Amino acid sequence: MKSTINIIGSGFSSLAASCYLAQAGYEVNIFEKNQTIGGRARQLIKDGFTFDIGPTWYWMPDVFERFFSDFNKKPSQYYTLEKLSPAYSVYFGKNDYVTIEDTLDKITEAFEKEEKGSSKKLKKFIDNAKNNYDIAIKDLVYNPGVSPLELVTPATIKKINQFFSTIKKDVRKEFKNDRLVKILEFPVLFLGAKPSDTPSFYSFMNYADFGLGTFHPKKGMYQVILAMENLAKELGVNIKVNSPIDKIIVENGKAKGIVSNGENFHCDVVVSGADYHHTETLLDKPLRQYSENYWEKKTFAPSSLLFYVGFNKKLKNVNHHTLFFDVDFDVHAEAIYDNPRWPENPLFYASFPSITDDNAAPVGKEAGIFLIPLAPGIEDTPELRSQYFEKIIDRFENLTSQNVKNDIIFKESFCLNDFVKDYNSYKGNAYGMANTLLQTAFLRPKLKSKKVKNLFFTGQLTVPGPGVPPSLISGKLVADLVTKHHSI
Repeated sequence: MKSTINIIGSGFSSLAASCYLAQAGYEVNIFEKNQTIGGRARQLIKDGFTFDIGPTWYWMPDVFERFFSDFNKKPSQYYTLEKLSPAYSVYFGKNDYVTIEDTLDKITEAFEKEEKGSSKKLKKFIDNAKNNYDIAIKDLVYNPGVSPLELVTPATIKKINQFFSTIKKDVRKEFKNDRLVKILEFPVLFLGAKPSDTPSFYSFMNYADFGLGTFHPKKGMYQVILAMENLAKELGVNIKVNSPIDKIIVENGKAKGIVSNGENFHCDVVVSGADYHHTETLLDKPLRQYSENYWEKKTFAPSSLLFYVGFNKKLKNVNHHTLFFDVDFDVHAEAIYDNPRWPENPLFYASFPSITDDNAAPVGKEAGIFLIPLAPGIEDTPELRSQYFEKIIDRFENLTSQNVKNDIIFKESFCLNDFVKDYNSYKGNAYGMANTLLQTAFLRPKLKSKKVKNLFFTGQLTVPGPGVPPSLISGKLVADLVTKHHSI
């Protein structure tokens, strides 16, 4: 008889793990607490509008290609990708923005306009970032975070100083123009930490941004989830929704199954793609690897206040992705990481998928997603949400020189309490655990439980870290560990 694996959760990492494990010959069942699969990457459909609730950026297309090619498939068999042109724009003041185009040549021209001599520096910076990308994405991140030696390769030894310097130092050493600095520091926000706490080596995110570009799957990011679901089902994976987990069954120190909706589902291996901290609460205390104190001390990536807004008209002066950096980034970052509180003047990001994609909104209308990064673990009330919507929509109107308030058909919000309720997310974080030096690779929570045999973890709180491409990789890593430690 085949060994059975029960997987908790159905986000990117769980779906990826399920595909690899089914391919390896296991019988695989996924249990998802919500009505629809996808974890944080679900959809909101309302009045003819379609929004991605979670991730909206498609970066590192090579990681998605590598995933599908492991099953002799291509992403194009499941969804259509469009390269965004321009990739995004960044506002610094009223009618004052820098547009990041779809090729490095165009981007270097934009830099040169902002700061004489910066195009040469940018080319050199991106060359180094590409070199880091090749080392990291083709090699390092496919390590399971078991040993420090995984980081020691002939290529990384030459880069050792880049683990001890920071993105902030590197960028500011080369670029004096504050606007260009902000643009170059922006991609590391996807890693969940301040540029001053992110090792220089992570400049590979700048290559992902300027070198590879920004894409949009037609009909939205949820198409990637549906593609992975199709692949999983083709491979024989069984998916159950509306199936929250009450407990992980452990007998004689071994994971033997899960309890969902009061029913026992026995298996040989349990893999959890749910929030790591929450998963450990499904075990008796002595079987948990990490104490409350451990989690309390970790640097978590931000949470978010999100708004999904239906507009009754097409908007002007915005791109598919538009960033609003007209306020002090350091002050906002301090409110996230150093002294957690609601920021006085928040940076925010907006996405208007209907600019690219007719499926996102009815004809002549616009779908808008607004995101404010917030500290995890702070208060979240309807009053605060409303107050902050007013703050950003006032600024949005002013910066883009248009009135939109009277054209709002509806707005829905999603914030800390929803991250906790829908995803059992620790302190309501949105992106997992930050990639700081002391939370990199083998210093992150482990894929394999040290206390319970045949219990494994995957997703953004373990290796390699936050973001969609790392989640796909995390699913592969955990599947490799399971097959190594547990014969079929």
